[in-house]
Amino acid sequence: MPGPHPLGQPRVHVTHTFRSAPADVFAALGEHENLGRLFGASITRLRDGETSRNGVGSARTLKIGPLPAFVETVVVSEPDERIEYEITQGSPLRGHRGIQLFTPTADGGTLLDYTIHFDAPVPGVAGVVARVLTQKISAGLPRLLP
Repeated sequence: MPGPHPLGQPRVHVTHTFRSAPADVFAALGEHENLGRLFGASITRLRDGETSRNGVGSARTLKIGPLPAFVETVVVSEPDERIEYEITQGSPLRGHRGIQLFTPTADGGTLLDYTIHFDAPVPGVAGVVARVLTQKISAGLPRLLP
């Protein structure tokens, strides 16, 4: 019998089409400080990446409302194509990984496919977190850039 998948369940899935080019969307979503507007969170950069400011190894602390702060670390960064990050400290969520895929559109824009996988040890918590994140991301993406 196979073991549990290393990622939690796919809990959030949001797509959004930007008029902006993939390089611009990648740069906007890769910049940690911009994510405060997206998640309605207070963001603090902890460290830059191993080979670039927002690349692999870069980390941020997020503080959302009254919840305890937690740390997210970038684990995959493929310029203009893909960003993946994980919660690496301070969260009750398990198997958390955010995956952002950037696909060029025929008119020079970008299709963003954003999935967040996670589980929670307390029944019902994952569903509540998923609804809140889906709502915040869906509302925030159009405000990030055109």
